[in-house]
Amino acid sequence: MASCDSQTTAMENNTDVTEFILLGLTSAPGLQIPLFIIFRFIYLVSVVGNLGMIVLILTDSRLHIPMDFFLSNLSLVDFCYSTAVTPKVMAELLMGDQVISYNACAAQMFFFVALATVEHFLLASMAYDRYAAMCKPLHYTATMTTSVCAGLAAGSCICSFLNASVHIWDTFSLSFCRSNLIHHFFCDVPAVMALSCSGRHVSELVLVFAASFDIFFALLVVFVSYLSIFVTVLKMHSAEGYLKALSTCTSHLTTVSIFYGTVIFMYSQPSSSHSMDTDKIASVFYTMVIPVLNPLVYSLRNKEVKGAFKKAWNSHPSSFCFVAHIIFAPTV
Repeated sequence: MASCDSQTTAMENNTDVTEFILLGLTSAPGLQIPLFIIFRFIYLVSVVGNLGMIVLILTDSRLHIPMDFFLSNLSLVDFCYSTAVTPKVMAELLMGDQVISYNACAAQMFFFVALATVEHFLLASMAYDRYAAMCKPLHYTATMTTSVCAGLAAGSCICSFLNASVHIWDTFSLSFCRSNLIHHFFCDVPAVMALSCSGRHVSELVLVFAASFDIFFALLVVFVSYLSIFVTVLKMHSAEGYLKALSTCTSHLTTVSIFYGTVIFMYSQPSSSHSMDTDKIASVFYTMVIPVLNPLVYSLRNKEVKGAFKKAWNSHPSSFCFVAHIIFAPTV
């Protein structure tokens, strides 16, 4: 593979970029193998946790309720958007494969943006579900019907893929020249947009506006839902009510805080204000860590899910041992 310098020089007089070079998380040789092992472990746990959660919810009739329907969709989204990024990062660390084609970069960006947007719409849908369960329990089954849940999930996907299409058009309508070095470990919108040699002021405004609208609309739903829940609980004047609210809200609000905190930090500011090294650290959280946390903080705190997990463990212990062997098997 040609060196980064020679490829960059070749690009200087060529406005038709055909490939990009991802600079990755670090250039220190001593850190690449340890980071690969860490990310491999995180990714395998994410795959097993999220796909296992989907299978568990599909096969156990006790989990065929609205909240677990959203959990299964969230697990599928976490698996997909982690897969859109993490395998390429591991290839960069293990084999030094830093080159990504123009089309592959656009595809990675599209699926990542779409799936990450689906995630925060699903988080808002889950907050609304908790509001319906706690504030209007007598009308819950009539409010959260199968068609309503399916409509919320389908609407989240449609809006998210339209949003991703806007970002792709906004970013790749720019001209790229002089440099094809992406100061990131994947094709993120601000990092790719920073390479443009054409005026990108309008594109940055579109990015900030679209991202801010999606983020704050979903956050508004979450805020209003949980504000209503806490008002309802305060009216109960009982310790049992407070405990129920805490068990309902803590895990969800924890993940919402981590997810939206990093996303707001990343996308609701102009690219000129970005520190690429800081962005990389923040990106690790929402591309790799959050997909691992979600099955834990949402599902293992749920008594029905824990009961289904114990039942599956007792029925097929050898399968769990095989999965554990895959996760903890030596890499190098």
